[in-house]
Amino acid sequence: MEDSRVFELRTYYTPPGKLADLQTRFRDHTRALFERHGMENVGYFVPTDGDAAQNTLVYLLAHPNREVATASWDAFKADPEWIAVKARSEENGPIVDHIDSVFLSPTDFSALR
Repeated sequence: MEDSRVFELRTYYTPPGKLADLQTRFRDHTRALFERHGMENVGYFVPTDGDAAQNTLVYLLAHPNREVATASWDAFKADPEWIAVKARSEENGPIVDHIDSVFLSPTDFSALR
């Protein structure tokens, strides 16, 4: 049977001065909530150069397949704990300007199969 595992590369762009707030939310809450809803945290990164170093968080999740990914995201978004955490983290305004998401399939020569 062919492996249907997929990775999701997500890039978050913050308003000026909000990257630390976003990192705190991920560090203290979001990663655990992702795990609770079946998403595997692979890695979290920040750019080291240019303007992106001031306002960008990039991370990689793994999912068994696209259908599970969709179900996991739906459950995550409806989770009362997530709704409360998001509201608290945005009491002083939004901490995310926009998000890019790309699903990826590993190649047969990838170490992340």
